[in-house]
Amino acid sequence: MPPSAWQPPSRARIARVRARLRDLYGVPAAPPHGRPLDELILTVLSQSTNDRNRDVAFFALHERFASWEQVRDAPLAAVEEAIRPGGISKVKSARIQQILRAIGEPLSLDWLGGESVATARDYLVALPGVGRKTAACVLLFSFGMREVPVDTHVSRVATRLGLLRPGAPFEEQHDEFLAITPRGAELELHLNMLRHGRRTCHARAPECDACGLSRMCPRVGVS
Repeated sequence: MPPSAWQPPSRARIARVRARLRDLYGVPAAPPHGRPLDELILTVLSQSTNDRNRDVAFFALHERFASWEQVRDAPLAAVEEAIRPGGISKVKSARIQQILRAIGEPLSLDWLGGESVATARDYLVALPGVGRKTAACVLLFSFGMREVPVDTHVSRVATRLGLLRPGAPFEEQHDEFLAITPRGAELELHLNMLRHGRRTCHARAPECDACGLSRMCPRVGVS
């Protein structure tokens, strides 16, 4: 779809896409876990790797260090060694320590749960290397706040379906995707679109013939 032909989706179209994703993947359940600092570090570790390697690196940090204060104060090489299975360990270890030092004392983000979404988001994106997607992950998964992380999978699926403007920068995509997401469906739409991007709507070779959303997709269907 050329950018000039794009029009914002109607509520009815969003409802149809949501319903079809439910048919394919169900309604995910992930109650807020209330551990925002864990979520923040986990999301940093998730960059440019798969979930398994991310989790291995995260658990290695917990095995080697008893607290986030110890991670913050440890020699950089020790943190880098612990998270090496997650990839890009040199960059991620430095970034994690920068974030932990920027938070200061007490080393906690629990207070964000009592703030507005805008206040909590602004605080997070002001931390070193923390972008809108990472902040959205912290707010949604930790506190159940009204935010929707738009990663590369969600961006690709939503753009191909015509839900987001082709070529839009990620900041605009976050704003627009949040705006079209029905209240209470933030987690559901994020996870189901993420699943669809990973399983079917691949970046280089999307499996359009086997796609359960093909009839809704302007690339191959009739919408």
